[in-house]
Amino acid sequence: MVSKRFIAKRLLLLVPVLFGVATVVFAILHLAPGDPARVILGQRAPTQQVVQLRRELGLNDPIWVQYGRFLADTAQLDFGQSYQIAKGSPVWDVLADRLPVTIELAIYGQITAILLGIPLGVLSAVKQDSLTDHVTRIGALTGISVPIFWSGPLVLLVFATFLGWLPTSGRIGSTFFLEDHWVLFGTQLPLTGMVSIDTFILDTGAFVQSILYGEGLGAFASLTEYYASFISAVQHLLLPVLTLGIYSMALLSRMMRSSMLEVIRQDYIRTARAKGQGERITILKHGLRNALIPVITVIGIQFGTLLGGAVLTETVFGIGGIGQLLVAAIGATDYPLVQGTVLVFALLFTLVNLGVDVTYSYLDPRIQQ
Repeated sequence: MVSKRFIAKRLLLLVPVLFGVATVVFAILHLAPGDPARVILGQRAPTQQVVQLRRELGLNDPIWVQYGRFLADTAQLDFGQSYQIAKGSPVWDVLADRLPVTIELAIYGQITAILLGIPLGVLSAVKQDSLTDHVTRIGALTGISVPIFWSGPLVLLVFATFLGWLPTSGRIGSTFFLEDHWVLFGTQLPLTGMVSIDTFILDTGAFVQSILYGEGLGAFASLTEYYASFISAVQHLLLPVLTLGIYSMALLSRMMRSSMLEVIRQDYIRTARAKGQGERITILKHGLRNALIPVITVIGIQFGTLLGGAVLTETVFGIGGIGQLLVAAIGATDYPLVQGTVLVFALLFTLVNLGVDVTYSYLDPRIQQ
């Protein structure tokens, strides 16, 4: 059981981390060349208008005044308004529209890596130096060596172009897209912004409604028709998720193998075997829990890597997430949008690290002490 005091201490430690990130972001953007007022008005704008806009934006204030105002606004999740990408729109609204796309990809990619990488690592360690071990290690080394910008087009070429099994781009089929919103069964999306969850909720609602007030049990005969939008969303997610999960899966597999090899050589594992305990129980009950501790660290770090890798994945598969948004904001010198995006990334990463710390204490209660 994880104590509330332990969690409270970890939450307090997040404050200086976020403060440091905010300070660095503010310093970098203000030291970078360029005038935000000139960016907003254009290079041919009269000097008088530029001077007036600088005054309105508070850019003429001393740097420490701007810094204090920036910290106060950031604490309230007020990142200002976009200069270029979405002129006049609050940065938080822009991020709220794009962030679920990237989070959805990162979460599913991480889940894929965990479900495949950890079992393969355990199997490779248990069957050390066997054919299974050699094949797993070769596969893991290949996965680590393949960058996302190469594996993405490769899986796209194989599964979408040659085999024609899966769509090439987008988040859902064009038949479910209408006026920049998905309209399914009379309800406008997004609900959560994650297309797989949104379509599943709405399709399930329509299916249940048809059972209660329409076709009754006969609705099961046309189950795929009711879940057509959800199936389309899953099909569009498969290739991007696979691309994101390949590298992380390979690294987790290698780490899990090394950690498990170290654990199964410990005295308590030999004692469990000597007492006549089955091999499966010995490995899964006594070995896996202790071997997972260093692997959990890699999982937390890899989540941040997946968020960064989503930039390339979103570009390859034509998915408009926060990664593409950050690249566009940097190119357009949209300072508030860049600041907001980087701070949101930092917040997500620190929350993941908090989850890692809590998982540590659950696997080994001594860590809390």
